[in-house]
Formats: sequence, C-alpha cells, structure tokens
Amino acid sequence: MARTEYYDDPAAPVPNSTVVAASAAVFDAEGRLLMQQRVDNGLWALPGGVMEVTESLPETAVRETREETGIDIEITGLVGTYTDPRHIIAYDDGEVRRQSNICFRGRPIGGVLTVSSESTLVRWVPRGELDALSMHPKRLRVQHALSTDRGPPSRLRRTDPLLGPRR
Repeated sequence: MARTEYYDDPAAPVPNSTVVAASAAVFDAEGRLLMQQRVDNGLWALPGGVMEVTESLPETAVRETREETGIDIEITGLVGTYTDPRHIIAYDDGEVRRQSNICFRGRPIGGVLTVSSESTLVRWVPRGELDALSMHPKRLRVQHALSTDRGPPSRLRRTDPLLGPRR
C-alpha cells in the first residue's frame, strides 16, 4: 500500500484516523544506527509501527524492529514523544492518519539484517552518512536519538509545538 507524507502542507487531506505507534533508534557497538528504506514511500526511517491492542509501546518497538529489520533488540531508554498535527499520512486505501509516536532507544541482542515486505533496504548507517538519507519529516527522531545516545535522557523531550518548551 502506497502512502504520502505531508508536513505543514495546506494541501494535505483532513485526517480520518489517529494512531498510536512506537519506533526504535537502535545503535550497534560501532555507533551505527539501524535504518530501513520504506517500500511505501521510498524514505528512510527508524523501524517502527502501530501498537496492537494486546501489547505495550516498548513491546511494539521490539516487535516492529524484528519484523521490519530482522534484528532483535532490548529497550534501553526513551528518545522522545512525537505528536505533531502538521504531519499527516495519507494511504491509497483512503485512510488519512495523524500518528503519535513514542521513540525508544535500543540495542541489538540478536538476529540478522533482513529486508521485509515493508522495506527495500535495511542497514546499519554510520553517523556521517545519515544526513544524506531522505527521511523528512521523521529526521527529528534521528536527531534526538543522536543527541541522547550516551545514556538515559535527563528529561523527556517535548516535540509538540503546542506545548512549548519545558519549564
């Protein structure tokens, strides 16, 4: 199923659903970040997806990472929470979604890099190559992951523009 991502676009369609999702910023021992190139839009992204009713958000991040990349992970922290009404995702089946995402930090504990039905490429990307990847509007998650990968964050990052800075 194809999808189109809109960000701060007045021509974006009006959302008809809201979805809770989780993603994972997974760094290997060499400091490279696990990334996948998505089939549905060609953009690079952290592994992640929609939470199922029977699981927690961390379980979602672990499951989605395994399904989309072949890598088993352990959750080690939180990167941030992401909910932005300017980001709209439209699917060719008529769903137009506004998605909230909790992005976790993780480390690999097993598995083998594997392309899934949702990805055309899966790889460990060195920090110096990340800027060259086409990934907007999810680049913010990667930037936050890179700035917080040295241990648990001292506070949650606020990324919702309506909340403003933390005081």
